[in-house]
Parts: sequence; structure tokens; C-alpha cells
Amino acid sequence: MVDRAKVKLHWLNGSRAQSILWLLEELQIPYELAIYHRQKNMLAPPELRKIHPLGKSPVVSITPLGASEPIVLAESAFILQYLCDHSSKGKTLVPQRWRDGEEGKFGGETEEWMRYQYLLYYIEGSFMSTMVLGFILSRLKGSSVPFFVRPITTLVANQLIAVLVFQNLRRHFAMMEQFLSTSPGNGDYICGRTLTGADILLSYPLIAGKDGAFDSMGKWEKGTFQETFPRLHAYIGRLAEEPGWKRSVEKIKEIEGSFSILPTPDQPSARI
Repeated sequence: MVDRAKVKLHWLNGSRAQSILWLLEELQIPYELAIYHRQKNMLAPPELRKIHPLGKSPVVSITPLGASEPIVLAESAFILQYLCDHSSKGKTLVPQRWRDGEEGKFGGETEEWMRYQYLLYYIEGSFMSTMVLGFILSRLKGSSVPFFVRPITTLVANQLIAVLVFQNLRRHFAMMEQFLSTSPGNGDYICGRTLTGADILLSYPLIAGKDGAFDSMGKWEKGTFQETFPRLHAYIGRLAEEPGWKRSVEKIKEIEGSFSILPTPDQPSARI
């Protein structure tokens, strides 16, 4: 059990570590926070490479009772699965796998579990690659670019976003809208009636883009993101109001004095 281990989340501002912080709050696992800040070039500081070779966040280190070396976990879905497996409360975040009497049979899985498993892979692969590309290209239009070349970089960024990001996001969001409209048991969450790890993994990129970022990427079919994907927009709003998410935000505010979901450069490099 994780309560017999020392758990530390290596948190980077403007990263998916915020979802893992929510996970830890949801599981009620005692944890420590190591706070890192992005450099002026928006990359993670070199200190993170001392924890994991890729030098990215989120990373969780777990030192079992009596152990001299920690277990180091990277990649959001792997972190989530590992922590849920080792926490009794984590079982509530993973849907029941088998329908009664169908254990071990092909097709015997519940719809909730099948969605959950698919979404863990989908979020880490297809969806996040598109979202990250969109956020990176959007930086070419920001104040970090010298003003005399910004018109050129903005033009290039807009063209790339239109071709590589916006069209893909339309398909991603349309699928999520469909998932929500067919949620098992007419549930409010993407896998059914209860919060799962898939909702937690989706939280950061969706909440980060809801307030204007999605609308700035292009013109949606019905005008705005909210009008085109009303169920998805409402779902994102519910995620932002989840007690665990709000506790994770308040935790950062207590330490940092403020919270910004989008990545911003900062001067301090790390603080334990």
C-alpha cells in the first residue's frame, strides 16, 4: 500500500502534473511536492533530469518503507495506473472490468471498462500529441516572439494550426461529444456515472483550453466551441468544479501564491 511509502510528486508549472496532483488528492495519499518552474525558453529546468532521464513532468518518486532507492514513475497514464493499483480508493477510479458471469470471456468486459482502457491510451497518444502541437504553435503568436517578426510567425502559426491542429481537434472533440452523449447509464462522466482516472487525465488539457484557447484556433461549425460541443463544454466545466481538482489548485496557490494553468516562464528553478 502507498501509505507505507514516501510519495513525492515532481510538479512543473503549466504541465500535466496538475492532473496527477488531483489524482493524489482524490486517492487521499500522503505526498510531498517538489516544485519546478519553466525556464525563459519554456523548457523544464535541468534539475528534473536528475529525477528522470527525459527531464519532464509529471514524475512521481515512491520510496517504500525501508528502501534506500525510490521507484521513479513517469508518463501520466502509467503513474495513474500504478497509484490506483496500490490504493484502496483507487479501485473506485477504475470501472468494473467484467459483466457478471462473463469473466475472462472475449467481449465479457463492461462498456465502462472498455472506454476507460481505450481512453488511457488515446489521451496519451492521439489527443495529447495534437494538443501539445497546438500549444507550441500558439507560442509563435505570443509576446515571447520579437514584435518585428511576430506578423510573420503569426501568419505561419495560423496556417499550421489550421492544417495540422484545428481539423484534428474537430474530430477529437466530436468523438468526445459522442462519448458524453452515450455515456453508460446516462452518466455525467466520460465512462459513465462516476469519476474515473480517464476524467482526471483529460482534465488538464481540456480545462487549459476551454477559456478562449479553443475558440482562437479557428471557426467551429456552429460558431463557438461551446455552441458546437455543448456537452463537452459542460463536462469541462464540471471537471473544473470537482472538489479534488479545486483542492489541487488551492494547494499550488498556498505554495506559489497564485495558479496559472497555462505554461509561463518563471525565475526560480526548483523548490522542495
